[in-house]
Amino acid sequence: MRKNRGRTGRKRRRKHLQSFMDRVNCSHKLEYIKLQKWLKDRGFEDSNLRPAEFWDTGRGLITSKALQVRDLIISLPEKCFLTTGTVLSSCLGEYIMKWKPPVSPLIALCTFLIAEKHAGEKSLWKPYLDVLPTTYTCPVCLEHSVVSFLPEPLRKKAQEQKTTVHELYVSSKGFFSSLQPLFAENTGTIFNYSALEWAWCTINTRTIYMKHSQRDCFSLEPDVYALAPYLDLLNHSPNVQVKAAYNEQTRSYEIRTCSPGKKYEEVFICYGPHDNQRLLLEYGFVAMNNPHSSVYVSSDTLLKYFSPLDKQRNAKLSILKDHDFLENLTFGWDGPSWRLLTALKLLSLEADEFTCWRRVLLGDVISARNEEETLKITGKICHFLIEETQHVLLQISQLKRNSENLRKHLALVEALRLEDLKILQKSSEILRNFNVVT
Repeated sequence: MRKNRGRTGRKRRRKHLQSFMDRVNCSHKLEYIKLQKWLKDRGFEDSNLRPAEFWDTGRGLITSKALQVRDLIISLPEKCFLTTGTVLSSCLGEYIMKWKPPVSPLIALCTFLIAEKHAGEKSLWKPYLDVLPTTYTCPVCLEHSVVSFLPEPLRKKAQEQKTTVHELYVSSKGFFSSLQPLFAENTGTIFNYSALEWAWCTINTRTIYMKHSQRDCFSLEPDVYALAPYLDLLNHSPNVQVKAAYNEQTRSYEIRTCSPGKKYEEVFICYGPHDNQRLLLEYGFVAMNNPHSSVYVSSDTLLKYFSPLDKQRNAKLSILKDHDFLENLTFGWDGPSWRLLTALKLLSLEADEFTCWRRVLLGDVISARNEEETLKITGKICHFLIEETQHVLLQISQLKRNSENLRKHLALVEALRLEDLKILQKSSEILRNFNVVT
C-alpha cells in the first residue's frame, strides 16, 4: 500500500511539474512590467491575470486564482483603447481631416500604428507596441509556395486577402506622402508595404468590435475597431464561453466567465464558432480538435463524379446555383453535411426523376437507387479528398526538410491539413458504418 501511495505521489508530482513546464510565467519581464504600469496610469486595476508563454498556444494569460461562473476576468477602461478617436487627437488628426477623398477608419489606424512604431522611444504607446508581435502568420504574410498547399476555398480567399492589402497600400500612397511635414525621413521609407502589412495584420487579428459614431473625415466603411492592450493577450478556445460587452456605467470593456477555471491555468475566450479555415484566414492560427471545423468540397470536385453527357446536367447545376447549393458543401466530425448530400442527390437524379428536384431540396427520399448512388459518390469524394490531403502532407513534409525559412508557416498549414485528414477519416468511417447498416 505504501508503495502504491509513493507511485501515486510521484505521478501527481510529475503531472504538477508537467503543467509548469507547459508554460513560462512572463510577469517578471520588463516589457510586461512597463505595460502594466502604463495601463495602471490609464485606470486599469491589476487583475488576477498574469502573462505567460505556452508551448501550444504561444503567449497568453493565466489566472492566479480559481475562477467561478460569472467572475470578471478583465475590465479594461476606455482610456486604454486605441481607436480612431485616438488617431484624430494625435498629430495625424489635421492631415486626416483635410485629406480628400476621406481615408477609411482602417487606414487611419494603420497609419497611426506605423507612425508610432517609427517614433520609438518618443511614442506614448511604446509599452503597448513593445508587446505586439513583430511578425504574423495570416495568409497575407505567407509565401506563394506555402499558400499553394492551402485547401480550396481558403487558397482563393488567401489570394483575395493579399490583393486587398496590396490595393490598400497602392491607394494610400498619396495620403502617406501628405504626411511628409511630420517626418524627417522620406514617408515612402516609413510607410512601405511591409509596414502596412504588419499594421493591417495587427488590426485584423487583435481588435475587438466597438462601434463608433460616423465621422465626416472618414470614408463610409464601418468604424468598429478598437485595439485593447493586455486584453488582446487572451487566446481563443472553441470549447469555452464567455460574456463580453462594453459597460456604459463603468466605461470599460468587460469579460466574464461562463464556466469555472482552475488556478494557474490559461484563461481562454472564444472569438466565435469559427472553423479552422476561418481562424487561419482571420487570425493566423488553427485550433486542434475544433468542433466547428469542416472540410469544404469545391464544385469542381463535385462534378468529377457526374457524366458531362447527362442532358440535364446544366439544368441541375442551374438549380443548385439558384438555391445556393454549390457553396459550403462540407464534411464534418459527424460526416457529410446535409447540404452536400442534398446537392449530390439532385445531381444523381435520373431523367425520369428530374421533375422531383423540388422534393430533393426539401429533404424527401426520391428512390432507393438515388439514395444508394448518393452515398456511393459521397464515399468516392471522401476517399479522393483523403488521398489528396495525404499527398499534400507528404509534399509539406519534404519541403519542411529543405526550407528552414518556411518551416514555421509550413507547420501551420500542416496542422490545418492534419485536422482535415482526421475529419475526412471520421467521415469515411461514418459512411462505411452507414452502408453496413443500410
